[in-house]
Amino acid sequence: MSLRLYVDVEPGLQSDQPLELPPAAARHVQVMRLQPGSELTLFDGRGGEWSARVSKMGRSDVHVVVGEFRAVERELARQVTLAVGMPANERFDWLIEKATELGAAAIQPLMTERSVLRVSGERAEKKRAHWQAIAAAAAEQCGRNRVTQIHPAQDLSTWINTAIPAPGGSAYVLSLAPTAGGMKTAFSETPSGSLLVLSGPEGGLSAAEEQLALDRGFAPLGLGARVLRAETAPLLVLAGLAALSC
Repeated sequence: MSLRLYVDVEPGLQSDQPLELPPAAARHVQVMRLQPGSELTLFDGRGGEWSARVSKMGRSDVHVVVGEFRAVERELARQVTLAVGMPANERFDWLIEKATELGAAAIQPLMTERSVLRVSGERAEKKRAHWQAIAAAAAEQCGRNRVTQIHPAQDLSTWINTAIPAPGGSAYVLSLAPTAGGMKTAFSETPSGSLLVLSGPEGGLSAAEEQLALDRGFAPLGLGARVLRAETAPLLVLAGLAALSC
């Protein structure tokens, strides 16, 4: 596979377009030691991808000519948003990378009663930009032509008041309740439409938070007998859906 690069340009990439690559993409080309005439693939996150050819290599700038458009999609059959109580340290970085590879459409970082990681103001925006860059890099690597959208971090209690599922969609909260149904049953009953999956941080959601979600229309979803880490549980949902799409 040729080098794939995410290039966010307005109003989007166009065939036969001469283009100077943004700094991050240009550095990637230089690190890979591409030369004028080298072929690569570009995508802008709006769907599909373009062939491209390096036309000029400068000391810090790289120019390409955009070629043929290919209407290729590698998305899940259903759009999935993960609303996640943010794990601490680098675990959330890892979750974003893997969730992008597995096809998440969006991730909503949440601060919950048991959250260790809390962000606000300028730090929150820097974190969001950092997470968005991780998602873009993961999309480049895995072949997706759409980049997982990372929403601004919010308190769960504030966010959930606007988290009503879209028409035709379904919402689930990952639960340890013995009566919670499993993925096979839940997703066979709602085989189409968007999905919203709420998952807690280390220690899980509090009983009050889980009840709040249930009161707002979320259904409990069980993942089996084992207790999974905060960064593992939502990925199991994505992996299950990806398996069903194969």
